[in-house]
This record gives sequence, structure tokens and C-alpha cells, in this order.
Amino acid sequence: MADLDRPETLSAALEDADSVFLYARPDGIDGFVAAAESAGVKRVVLLSSGAVLDEDPDSNPIGRMHVIVESAIERSNLEWTFIRPGMFATNALWWWQRSIREEGTVRMPYPEARTAPVHEQDLAALAVTALIEPGHHGHAYAVTGPESLTLRQQVRHIGVAIDRDIAVESISVEEARTELGRTLPPPAVDAIMAGWEAGTMAVAEPTPITRVVAGHRARTFARWAADHVDDFR
Repeated sequence: MADLDRPETLSAALEDADSVFLYARPDGIDGFVAAAESAGVKRVVLLSSGAVLDEDPDSNPIGRMHVIVESAIERSNLEWTFIRPGMFATNALWWWQRSIREEGTVRMPYPEARTAPVHEQDLAALAVTALIEPGHHGHAYAVTGPESLTLRQQVRHIGVAIDRDIAVESISVEEARTELGRTLPPPAVDAIMAGWEAGTMAVAEPTPITRVVAGHRARTFARWAADHVDDFR
């Protein structure tokens, strides 16, 4: 089994590999780059983060970790493509799954904050396209879903999908941090809260990159909710 924290395990996994889809792991990135170059890997598609586009990504733990990985790959001899999603639609499972299933209620500090959540199937389509088709070397794709929605609207879409009324309750930032901290580590809580707060001050602008690169319209959040009804029932 390959372990990015143990470079000696990578050679066997990379043997005969031409392309690699990689998740950001700063602690093991230098070992991965060395092993990939030694194995003759030609192309790497990295699942990065839109946080690297922040004015000061080093102030954001999510942005910082992805900048480290992107920089290491850029310095390498590998062809690379960076996929930089904003808010994942699947984050809703971390935020709201338990309270929807158990209580039919969602508690949040910024119900009118707007995000443009991206469906994981669109990220997969982009990654596959970049891995198998030419023309994506040196590109960094900022990826969103097709529409800007308030968090309240996203909860409403989940309610429609599962045919259940879901109450939205406003809570303080401190209470929200405590709730999120039950399932997420502090850096993830910080990143989510920062993203929500930013969504109260600026509209999340959808990007057309899924259509441009993968050739189809990005899947809506309503579609995502319909695809995940069993997770919320």
C-alpha cells in the first residue's frame, strides 16, 4: 500500500504509471515528486483548492497546505494540471447530515451566505479529462457549481429531495464553531467559517469551467441533493 508519508512505499504503486491523480498532502509531497519522476510518471492532476487564490493564502491553513503542494509540483519535471474547487457540495454531509436526520433542523450562523457548491461528479469528470486528454498541461482550473445559492436555499433543496420540511435556525458564530468541531478538526472549522462569512459579503460567482473542459453543464445543488437522498433520510 502506498503512503505519502513513507516515500519508500511509492515506487511499487507508481510502477508503469503514466499519469497520477493526487490529493494535496504537504508532508509527503517532496517524496512523491521524487518517486514519480524516478518512475517515469509524465502527468499529475492535483485536487487543489480555491483557497490558494485568496489574497493571503498563507493565512488560511487550507490555502497554505495547497500552496505548498502546488509549488512542489510546479518545480518538478512533471506535467501538471491543478483543479481548484471552491465549496464542495459534499461538505453539506459534514455540516448538516446528523441534524437533518435526527432533528429535521439545521443550525447555522449565516443562513443568507452565498456559495456555489460543486458536485463531486463534476470534479471527477474534470480530473479524468485532464488525465487522459491533451491540452491541460500548465492549467489551473477554478471550479464551482453552476449557481450561487444561499445556505438556506441549499437546505431547501435537500428538503425537497427527501420530501421533508427542514427548519433553519440562526445561531451565533461561537455556537456554530462548537457544533462543527464535533466532527471536524479546527483548521477545517476555520476554513468553513471563513467561507461562510465571505459569502455574506460577496456573491459567489459561478465559473463555466466544467462545460469548457469536460463538455457538459455543471450539476446543480438540487441534483446533488437528489443524488444523496439516502444520506439525509
